Amino acid sequence: MIIERLQLINYRNYESLDLEFSPNINVLIGENAQGKTNILESIYVLAMAKSHRTSNDKELIRWGEDYGKIKGEIRNRHGRFPLELLITKKGKKGKVNHIEQSKLSNYIGQINVVMFAPEDLNIVKGSPQVRRRFIDMEIGQISPIYLHELLNFQKLLKQRNQLLKSYQEKQKVDEVLFDIYTEQYIQSAIQIIRKRFEFVDLLQEWAEKIHSGISQGMENLKIKYFTTKGIEKNWTNSEMTTYLAEKFAQVKEKEMERGLTLIGPHRDDLQFLVNDYDVQTYGSQGQQRTTALSLKLAEIELIKQETGESPILLLDDVLSELDDFRQSHLLNTIQEEVQTLVTTTSVDGIHHETLQHAKMFHVKQGKVETK
Repeated sequence: MIIERLQLINYRNYESLDLEFSPNINVLIGENAQGKTNILESIYVLAMAKSHRTSNDKELIRWGEDYGKIKGEIRNRHGRFPLELLITKKGKKGKVNHIEQSKLSNYIGQINVVMFAPEDLNIVKGSPQVRRRFIDMEIGQISPIYLHELLNFQKLLKQRNQLLKSYQEKQKVDEVLFDIYTEQYIQSAIQIIRKRFEFVDLLQEWAEKIHSGISQGMENLKIKYFTTKGIEKNWTNSEMTTYLAEKFAQVKEKEMERGLTLIGPHRDDLQFLVNDYDVQTYGSQGQQRTTALSLKLAEIELIKQETGESPILLLDDVLSELDDFRQSHLLNTIQEEVQTLVTTTSVDGIHHETLQHAKMFHVKQGKVETK
């Protein structure tokens, strides 16, 4: 899968931009704050209908304008088709092959991308919220059904929390309605938990091999998924339902005191173990970077396995963050297999044959020249 052409209108610092990409390696060179990352971000937003940098869509629209637009010409094994995402201050609308989609969840998944940026170290080092977002974004790319269920889960969580908040504020609570919400919440939570178990198993399969290769066989990576304590991945839906219902009965008073739902996928987390040590707590910076790199390369293989298409790889200023060995491993992996867009302030010091055949774009003050 590749993006052949990208057009931006009123996106970030670009009033208008029209680029054609190589199906292999594309390098965007320029100083910081010139607009390189904005180009990579726009491709990510075109694919995912949300940014990896901000949750405020208004920031994506050029200053002083009412809307922003991203258009892409995509080619996959079935042929070519256009994608378009319109961003306004009231929301977003997506078109696939010129047909407007009724829901963004129907739009997402038309193209698959893997973004690797310096902040992705937070997947290893950051909060559980960062890791949950990582899981949800990646499963969502390969499973539109998961996105539907995730939206349903978030809606039920909000409704349930509102009822709990009402109780906390000494308002009368409709116990029957609360029990109905809890039952619906449990069924939705089970679907999320089950899909996350499946995803982590697949990710583990690829990441373990890749991490071993990067560490030259010296390190073994394990990924653990932590959900509601006591739940086993081989349980049936009925067993999970019974168990969660019992857990909710046990914490009901505490939930009503705090006005919050205390059990469920919104509290899940991942743990990364290198040679049986928690890499977040005990790993060196090099081990943390290797873990993050292994996860990103595993994403590529997992998406390829699940969709039959290689995703588009977006490398935002990460080559400078990796030592020569990790750089070479990354570039060897993507060589002529994955369409890649790389941002960097300079290619000096990066000695790899992959970059010798790359298409170069020079970015300066929101203007892009091809050389």
